[in-house]
Amino acid sequence: MRVPQYGAILQGTPRICLSAPLHFSTKSYGVGATLGIQSLVLLAPMGAFRPWPLCLARKLRAPGKGPIRFVTRRCGDPLQASPAKKSCAGQDEPGTPPSSPLSPEQLVRIQRNKAAALLRLAARNVPVGFGESWKKQLSGEFGKPYFIKLMGFVAEERKHYTVYPPPHQVFTWTQMCDIRDVKVVVLGQDPYHGPSQAHGLCFSVQRPVPPPPSLENIYKELSTDVDGFAHPGHGDLSGWAKQGVLLLNAVLTVRAHQANSHKERGWEQFTDAVVSWLNQNLNGLVFLLWGSYAQKKGSAIDRKRHHVLQTAHPSPLSVYRGFFGCRHFSKANELLQKSGKKPINWKEL
Repeated sequence: MRVPQYGAILQGTPRICLSAPLHFSTKSYGVGATLGIQSLVLLAPMGAFRPWPLCLARKLRAPGKGPIRFVTRRCGDPLQASPAKKSCAGQDEPGTPPSSPLSPEQLVRIQRNKAAALLRLAARNVPVGFGESWKKQLSGEFGKPYFIKLMGFVAEERKHYTVYPPPHQVFTWTQMCDIRDVKVVVLGQDPYHGPSQAHGLCFSVQRPVPPPPSLENIYKELSTDVDGFAHPGHGDLSGWAKQGVLLLNAVLTVRAHQANSHKERGWEQFTDAVVSWLNQNLNGLVFLLWGSYAQKKGSAIDRKRHHVLQTAHPSPLSVYRGFFGCRHFSKANELLQKSGKKPINWKEL
């Protein structure tokens, strides 16, 4: 079958007309015959003609909407966008990404939908016992992949092992005071891994569990640093936490009898986010960094905005390297008073 020369106009921009007969092949693909074109010419401005070798990429038929529209490309080139899209893309400067086909209003709507989806995801992942004021400021972490993976890891660990502290006590430190009422921050490393010890406050243990050696050394330093301090007979430091002393371990869970068994699983990233929020949003905090681990974790603290007191860890292995005699408790109160804040009653336990 043959059609007259120049007998068809291909839709699109620029307008293209045939300069050679259009032949149907004998092979059919069910939708229509495959077409072969020898050459086409471009109808250029001012009525000029110039050859433009092309080959047919595909043909599209919209049922009930008029004649076939042919989509073409240069011979040997990969499929191109439609002429209209080419025209839009050609308006971009070389080296710049193509402009978005979406309107500014659509882009804003997409961003709002994404933010709402993240909030819904975070709401589903709120851990048990997480304090309200802390949740308001830190819920952005709950929807992040690392936190979701972390929660899955801890849940799986609890299926097979004893994990401390129990779920409702992992975030005890968020239940003691409002996030904006924090005055002093003590950074620890890992929860105690013995039975009934850890309850969500670093260095602290539940009653009637006797104080561990590190806490006993803290009490010894207090007895020489704070007038009238006497050993309370227990190791529960909730009385400090309620006054605004954040007792925060870097890692918040541990497998029974296996120290550091939950390190590098995501807790460090989460507690870094806690310290970062406090560092950026509050003023005049006193950070007590005992030992190299805590000092490294607190290395990003803004020391023009906050106060940092550093010394050795109260562990029996290092307590004589500077912890005894550091007077951090009385110094912390002096710094709080200079900032116009109420000092901590270290005897209130």
